[in-house]
Amino acid sequence: MIHLEFSSGDLNADRRAHYARLYAESGDFAAAADVQAQALELAPEWAAGFYELGNYLEKAGLLADAAKAWRNALELAPADVFGAGLKLSLTGQAEAPPAPPSEYVEALFDEYADRFDKALVENLEYRVPELLSELLSEISGGAPKYARVIDLGCGTGLFGERVRHVSSWLEGFDLSQGMLTVAAGKGVYDQLEQADIGIGLETGPLAPTGQADLVAAADVFAYFGDLSKVIDVAAGLLCPGGLLAFTCEAGPDEVDWLLQPSLRYCHGAQYLRTLVETAGLSIERFERETIRRDKGEPIHGYLVIAAKQAAASENLAAVTSRVAPVDAPSELSDLADETAAVRLN
Repeated sequence: MIHLEFSSGDLNADRRAHYARLYAESGDFAAAADVQAQALELAPEWAAGFYELGNYLEKAGLLADAAKAWRNALELAPADVFGAGLKLSLTGQAEAPPAPPSEYVEALFDEYADRFDKALVENLEYRVPELLSELLSEISGGAPKYARVIDLGCGTGLFGERVRHVSSWLEGFDLSQGMLTVAAGKGVYDQLEQADIGIGLETGPLAPTGQADLVAAADVFAYFGDLSKVIDVAAGLLCPGGLLAFTCEAGPDEVDWLLQPSLRYCHGAQYLRTLVETAGLSIERFERETIRRDKGEPIHGYLVIAAKQAAASENLAAVTSRVAPVDAPSELSDLADETAAVRLN
């Protein structure tokens, strides 16, 4: 679990930083930056202080100075738990990375875990778990039944709560130990593990592949730009006929992915369709909905349900394993019809 250290360790520097925040809250970002710079003279090794200085300078319209402050933060904290590299990308000072640093995402949600449910559901009108579970019910023609469900990026268990009653076995995996602790307290999951799907799970707790009949990633892919690897990982966890259910924030049609001012990624519809089909999945549903609000404005997203198709060789193997004895000609006739149907598919 990562705890962000916002104190400089110097009482006088912290006091000046407090005054800087007061100026920022009043809208005087130039004054905030000036006082924050004074704090950093007293604590020149304070990575979080430089990150905040960059934010104040950005809002004061001084982007070159902001970039210098963020680079100082990166030099002092190369793991980039504050997301300084993302800010550099947004202001045109660096290329957008295909994904944020794992340490940044982990720290963000460790700090957010205790207030996550209230902030999303009550304040932001977050609807992803509700919408995704309703779509799965529509596809099944009623209440679905799943033998094994894998909830990638399960967070505090908001989606898990929606599918627990239709799941024989429910596993949750998340990068943030703080989020997993909250999820464990709800008693929803049969198993919870810390995992980073961004670096692959070949040797981790998800190593047994092809076993899940539902893999969900509810509001997870907003923390990835390039989705090619994570879509492949998710598809590899599915048994033939299994479903992948995920959401993304909707981006412009002409882009694959785009880093937004929220430091989350949005994705283009055609990009998503291509990735899903390349992974050997067929799209069952692809819908655009309002998934939450931000500063009073609706945030639109894509809800996608895709099914893993069995290869023709797998179908034929399943059929031939049921070959009837030679003295049962009527059954052989049925088998021939079934085999022909498989070949046509």
